[in-house]
Amino acid sequence: MRKKTDEDWRAQLTPEQYRVARGKGTEHPFTGTYNDCKDAGVYRCVCCSSVLFHSDDKFDSGSGWPSFIRAGVTENIKTRTDSSHGMERVEVMCANCDAHLGHVFEDGPAPTGQRYCINSVSLHLEKEDQEK
Repeated sequence: MRKKTDEDWRAQLTPEQYRVARGKGTEHPFTGTYNDCKDAGVYRCVCCSSVLFHSDDKFDSGSGWPSFIRAGVTENIKTRTDSSHGMERVEVMCANCDAHLGHVFEDGPAPTGQRYCINSVSLHLEKEDQEK
């Protein structure tokens, strides 16, 4: 499979999706489609459709971004140290296409203690009744 070019990504994604998922940006808090979403289903990567998170693991963190206690499919998520903006954080990316998803913090609820703080524009919710 051919690796997508920057031009390919720009053609596939909206400008906001491209800015966040390919450019490592972030959406403004409390503005994302999935921040308050309670629908059941799986959250997929907006770039490559890999399953990333399950709605059963979503919780209201009050942070302004969709938050999850764990990755839905561990092998579809990768992390790396992010020292941008004068902070040291752990960036969360799609392991299949390197899309920037958000960050993971160690201040989440039990049982994992993790909070995957994810940009809505990096995700696509496949609602339970739409799953194949």
